Amino acid sequence: MTHAPESPQRAARRRWVRFIPGLALVSGFVLFFVLGFDRYLSLSTLSAHREALVAFTRENFLLALCLYAVAYSIMVAFSLPGGAVMTIAGGFLFGTVIAGSVIVVAATLGATVVFWAARTAFSEILRDRAGPWLTRIREGFSENGASYLLVLRLVPLFPFFVVNIAPAFLNVSTRTYVLTTFFGIIPGTFVYASVGNGVGALLDAGKTPDLGIVFEAEILLPILGLAALALVPVVYRKISRKGKQE
Repeated sequence: MTHAPESPQRAARRRWVRFIPGLALVSGFVLFFVLGFDRYLSLSTLSAHREALVAFTRENFLLALCLYAVAYSIMVAFSLPGGAVMTIAGGFLFGTVIAGSVIVVAATLGATVVFWAARTAFSEILRDRAGPWLTRIREGFSENGASYLLVLRLVPLFPFFVVNIAPAFLNVSTRTYVLTTFFGIIPGTFVYASVGNGVGALLDAGKTPDLGIVFEAEILLPILGLAALALVPVVYRKISRKGKQE
């Protein structure tokens, strides 16, 4: 059975529809700053409203946890700043284990939304216009995508939103993206959540939590060790390929 060819108008409409998710996320990002919501994502805001937040959480724990998870997913999906502050706030309100677990799931969901939106909107254009350099990068990610992405998630070499979007252009499967995001953000998430768990005492003492704690040697070195393990399959493939060629 043959189908009638798609009309030019319908094809054009279909091409434009794929940009809707990406445009929605960009619009939300711009609106966030236009409305001035960025000024609320700070440790000073947490300090100023901590008694009210603690009281609300104590009286409505499940509701507060659900609202927090949704807010975190939205923040990641719209690539909004303040991830470290939100993670510290979660550790402060819900404790290290509960906050860390919820954040890992919420951040993975939000990052997946960005990934889908970027791939839907731009992957076809980039595939048609990709030069040799992008083709080589995509081939490398196609073969070793899980290892590369896990390293990028474990070690904060690039901003979180960049690592969320870039794989959409590099031929990475959704399954690989979700798994590497989920497991790769666990160490850093629980580090900041643990900082938040003790932030009350710091604020009482008039001190500010150290947001660069993840770069301290006793924390960074084990994370770098995990990143090195993630690269073992890549090194093994290269050595095996070289041995076969020789």
